[in-house]
Amino acid sequence: MHPIIFFSKMDFSQSNLFGYIEDLQELTIIERPVRRSLKTPEEIERLTVDEELSDIERAVYLLSSGQDIQGTSVVANLPVLMRQNPAETLRRVLPKIREVLHVAGVEMQLTAAVSFLTVLQEESVSIHTYSHSFLHIILQNLEHRDAGVSNAWLETLLAVIEALPKETIRHEILNPLVSKAQLSQTLQSRLVSCKIMGKLANKFEAHIIKREILPLVKSLCHDVEYEVRTCMCRQLEHIAQGIGTELTKTVVLPELVELARDEGSSVRLAAFETLVNLLDMFDADDRSQTVLPLVKSFCEKSFKADESILVSLSFHLGKLCNGLYGIFTPEQHLRFLEFYKKLSTLGLQQENGHNDNQLQLQTLEQEKKYISVRKNCAYNFPAMIVFVDPKNFHLELYSIFFCLCHDPEVPVRYTMAISFYEVAKLLNSGVYTIHKELVTLLQDESLEVLDALVGHLPEILELMTNGGENSGSESKLLSIPDLIPALTTAEQRAATSLKWRTHEKLLQKYACLPHIISSDQIYYRFLHRMLTIILTNNVLPVQKAAARTLCVYLRYNRKQEQRHEVIQKLIEQLGQGKSYWNRLRFLDTCEFIMELFSKSFFCKYFFLPVLELTHDPVANVRMKLCYLLPKVKSTLKIPTDKHLLQQLELCIRKLLCQEKDKDVLTIVKRTVLELDRMEISVDVFQKRFYENDLLDQEKERQEHLLLEMEQLEKEKQQNEGRSTNVNDKIFEKKRRDSKTSSVLAKGITLSVPVSSSGTSAGKEDKKSKLVRSQSFSTQALHPKYSNIDKCPNKSSATGYTSSVSGMGKGCMLSFSDDSFRTHSTGNSGNAAFPSSSSSRNLFNSADQKSNGNKETQSRKMSM
Repeated sequence: MHPIIFFSKMDFSQSNLFGYIEDLQELTIIERPVRRSLKTPEEIERLTVDEELSDIERAVYLLSSGQDIQGTSVVANLPVLMRQNPAETLRRVLPKIREVLHVAGVEMQLTAAVSFLTVLQEESVSIHTYSHSFLHIILQNLEHRDAGVSNAWLETLLAVIEALPKETIRHEILNPLVSKAQLSQTLQSRLVSCKIMGKLANKFEAHIIKREILPLVKSLCHDVEYEVRTCMCRQLEHIAQGIGTELTKTVVLPELVELARDEGSSVRLAAFETLVNLLDMFDADDRSQTVLPLVKSFCEKSFKADESILVSLSFHLGKLCNGLYGIFTPEQHLRFLEFYKKLSTLGLQQENGHNDNQLQLQTLEQEKKYISVRKNCAYNFPAMIVFVDPKNFHLELYSIFFCLCHDPEVPVRYTMAISFYEVAKLLNSGVYTIHKELVTLLQDESLEVLDALVGHLPEILELMTNGGENSGSESKLLSIPDLIPALTTAEQRAATSLKWRTHEKLLQKYACLPHIISSDQIYYRFLHRMLTIILTNNVLPVQKAAARTLCVYLRYNRKQEQRHEVIQKLIEQLGQGKSYWNRLRFLDTCEFIMELFSKSFFCKYFFLPVLELTHDPVANVRMKLCYLLPKVKSTLKIPTDKHLLQQLELCIRKLLCQEKDKDVLTIVKRTVLELDRMEISVDVFQKRFYENDLLDQEKERQEHLLLEMEQLEKEKQQNEGRSTNVNDKIFEKKRRDSKTSSVLAKGITLSVPVSSSGTSAGKEDKKSKLVRSQSFSTQALHPKYSNIDKCPNKSSATGYTSSVSGMGKGCMLSFSDDSFRTHSTGNSGNAAFPSSSSSRNLFNSADQKSNGNKETQSRKMSM
């Protein structure tokens, strides 16, 4: 193409004119196919059908004088006609279809096969009528010259055989099958006969199969064409299931042994796969004397002369090893294990080795084969763990597990990610040994691998952190620091990709983290990230997944300060955000909060912010709020939330009076009717709301329990700080006392023995009192932690008094009940805690007594 030239600079020389002509010719060539695709008036008139014709008449007309595409449309519409008017369709339309199919093209044949199968599945007519009207058409088209058409009709026939009675099958299918399976028939006819016999084996008794079907089976197993032998060999599995164990041993097994030594590689492959699938039907003698030698020969030839069986062998190796496990000797067990290890690294040695003889160029086909082998090894890895026993995993299979998880090909790592959960379940207490591979797969460069791993991520993480009894706590604690960065990296990689479904799935699975890691780790590493996703991501399902996961994190957060901070951000950045999209997401978040939290929690923090959106300037926000109002009203309890109910009614009145948008007003009126029909639950239990009230009470109890646990942790930290300060003071007093006693000893030389003994006695007395005082402070904390949910106010004070009374005879301390006050935690029952003043009085009394002893001692020494 020549560049565009402006008129001021155009050159009308001969060469340039020829260039412009060529450009015009190219444009006409481009437009020609568009003109050819248009229909002429004659074609349009020929394709036009009278609109007054009924469906049956139109179908008959189109099949008689229409074009192929119109006839195909009628055939595709046959199930609809059968539902509407089966009698007329069978009388007028089906004969026309039968005539047309003799000369029809491939597309109409395939459509007819599918339509006939749909009519059977929908049971538009009885099976007797179906066999009388449709079966002959199916049998006539079985031997179509096109293989695809023939297979389509065969699939329809095999589905029909399942529903036909035995007598119909015997007369219409089995009797003609004897002649169709003869060597004189076409290859396609014999292949169809093989598949039909495999289907008939489950329809008749064993003696009928032995008399009428097994002779044909033996004949087809020795057919001159390898395609027929292969097809018949794959049907031997179905025939064995129909004739039973005894006939399988005497008839099928010899045929399989002979086919396993066939000259055709596809025949040998089919024999091997059938042999593996029939392992359960053979006894121990057959397995050890017949099956095992065949399997060993397959394994030996797979690397040397018959690589065609390598992929199939690697796929069935797990089933094969476990099926023959009982007859293996230790040497054979080790040999099959080494064979699996060799297959697991097939194709990698040439890349990693340094031998020049090994560095041969591999064809693309061979590389694909090796990748398939390693992928099959990854698929069979859980079965091989069972084969070697999970206790021997680290010694026997960990190196292979490491190689497969770090394989250079994505399909292999993808398969390992899918089977990772099965591996973790099998290892049980030894699951901590594969933690590094979990981190590796979480950080994999392929999102397909990450998507495969995420499916069972909650179960895997639970096994990793809470794996069996023998896994030490140290290994669990050490695994957490590596795990959290891997999880954050995986989420960031999914967020930056275009595969939003993987990101959504990942965020949904991350809701399990409160059961895996601590509340602080979630708060600092994940919770704010979820809020960022809600605010910045552009994909609605991802935002909703992040919102629900954030609500789960908020539900299990153990610090009230952090919860208040998150709630404030939700209200300010979403509910009061500048973007209407954020305000819509706030309403979605409120739905999740109503689902996960108690009614009182929602009413306390989110009820009024939700109602404020009734004044939102965007109609879509007000519309979504109207849809949400019935759920909002269901969170109220009367008479506790009577003032909130009044606020709700006031907002609805304003919407009815002031709303200008017609769509919103329609929804408001509909919502008002629904709200009027709703019944508000009361504080006491009612039969109609019993289950919901129980569930809400359980949620509320758990929320209060979190508050109590937080209060207990704070008081524990305060008590630990006080005990540390008291110990420091006691140590300082000891030091001053020792200095005083040493000064007195120097000043009064005559009373040195007496003073030293008195000093030591005073110290022992003081130590015993301090020990008793400290033991009281520690004992006073234990009932508080163990009986937080059980002890009422009075019993808690009594419990503390009883613990004081049992401290010992030497400690003469008295405390009143007023010194132990209760702390209110939310709306639940009050738990009893010792006040800080009581603990301080305790230590002051102990100090006063120690000082009294010291003064008495000094007076004795001066006397």
